[in-house]
Order: sequence, then structure tokens, then C-alpha cells
Amino acid sequence: MTTSNKKRAIFLDRDGVINVDNGYVSVVDDFEFIEGVIEALQTLKAKDYLIVVITNQSGIARGYFTEDQFHTLTEWMDWSLADRGVDLDGIYYCPHHAKHGIGKYKVDCDCRKPKAGMIIEAATELDIDISQSILVGDKVSDIQAGIAAGVTNNYLVRTGKDITEQGETLATAIYDDLATLVAELN
Repeated sequence: MTTSNKKRAIFLDRDGVINVDNGYVSVVDDFEFIEGVIEALQTLKAKDYLIVVITNQSGIARGYFTEDQFHTLTEWMDWSLADRGVDLDGIYYCPHHAKHGIGKYKVDCDCRKPKAGMIIEAATELDIDISQSILVGDKVSDIQAGIAAGVTNNYLVRTGKDITEQGETLATAIYDDLATLVAELN
């Protein structure tokens, strides 16, 4: 298949980009969509972007919550968005942490950002043209993963972690939130 037949996607970190980062969010009661995110996702769908969530979930590795709890919350988020006309095309997560992981989750894997594993897996499974895609994160490890995967447009948003000097240097641009970024996309 030629590159021209592949799809473009927007890779989104979850906590701090889609929802308020309340620290190790694992239950519906703690999940709060950031203002304007649902409308921004609707606009992305209208512009024919695949929407792919890529999220580190070290809370699983640390034993703060289980993979089952993560899946329950993820299903709720997915259904909540689908009810508003936003079908996510993929949700990829990393439950590992090389330093703070417990048991089978204490792994130096290829999926944990800043490594590119989740993006590469999504691109392969969903036939994504990485060079025509966008990544949006709230911290430098998100941007590093995008760069490592070959994503050329890697954006930071101010709705999550504090923007570091390294993030400012590596990011293509910085926006106040996803809605502001999406309003400027072609």
C-alpha cells in the first residue's frame, strides 16, 4: 500500500490533554473532560483524522489501581465520547514502569513514552501515515515519543503538567488547550 492511501491521525495523551490530570485517574468520579475537548474531538472527526489515545498508566505498575479498573474507566470514556459523536479509533496504554513497577509490571518496555512503541503499534494496526499525523501531549515524554516515531508535528498543551524548557525546545508549538490547537488546524 502506498503512503497516499494511509490515514492521518492525531495521537493524544489522556491525562492533561483529554481529561483534567487529578493524579492517577482510575475511576469515573475522578474523570473530568477538559473544557472544549469534546467539541475539539468532534471537529477532528469532521476533518477526517483518526483519533488515537496513547497513555502511560504507571498507576497500574505501582499498584494504585488494576488493569480491570483502567479498562472500566476507559470503556466509560469511550462510550461518553461515542454518545457525543466521537468514535475513538484506538486506545493504547502502557501499564509498565521500569523503576517503580511492581511484579510483572516492573519492565523496561518499548511502549512507555518517551519510547515510540504505542505510536508504532497504532500506526501498523490502523494503517496510519505517521508523517502526516499529529501528536498532542502535556509533557516532554509525549513529545519525545512523537519525535522517536517520526511524527513531524508534536504539540504541547498547557492543560496538564507545567511546560519545561526542554518541552518548549522540542515541541512544534505550544497551545493553551486542545480546542485552541484544533481551531488552527487545516
